[in-house]
Formats: sequence, C-alpha cells, structure tokens
Amino acid sequence: MARYVSLLRFTPQGVRNIKKSPARAAAFRKAAEKAGVKVEAQFWTTGAYDGVLILSAANETKVLSVIAALAASGNVSTQSLQAFDAKEFKAIVGR
Repeated sequence: MARYVSLLRFTPQGVRNIKKSPARAAAFRKAAEKAGVKVEAQFWTTGAYDGVLILSAANETKVLSVIAALAASGNVSTQSLQAFDAKEFKAIVGR
C-alpha cells in the first residue's frame, strides 16, 4: 500500500478562483477514486500551506499520477511525502 501526504499551496490562479475550491476538491476526489486512489482525507488549512491531502493506492505510480494531474490543473502547487504506518516503518528499519 502506498500512502502519501500532499501539502498544497494555492497558485495565483487558485487564489483568483478560491470560491470554486470546494467544487474542484470534489471533482479531484471523484477523479482520484476512478484512477484507483483513495482520498483518505482532504483539508483546507491556515499557515504555510493552504491544504492537505492524504492519499493511498495499491502502488506509488497511481498516487503520483493523480498528484501530478492535480498540480497540472494550475490551481495548486504540491509537496508530497510518502507516509508509513508503524508496521510499515518497523519493516523498513528492522526489528
């Protein structure tokens, strides 16, 4: 299972169209699910980032593909981090 946390910042285009952000988020969720990616969480935030996504899929390629499509839309820039639960991290660092 591939899981990613993606931090979002509105681009100038995204700020101009900020009122459409909830509708764009719903469309993104639908497109991600169609691509085999589960949107575990979708938040708007304050501070250094304007939003956070938590995404998971069977493999990294699926997740990274929908993140790339989101960035290509021009409304947000992304910074994505692969995330691991305790069991996955334990397997990485050993017992």
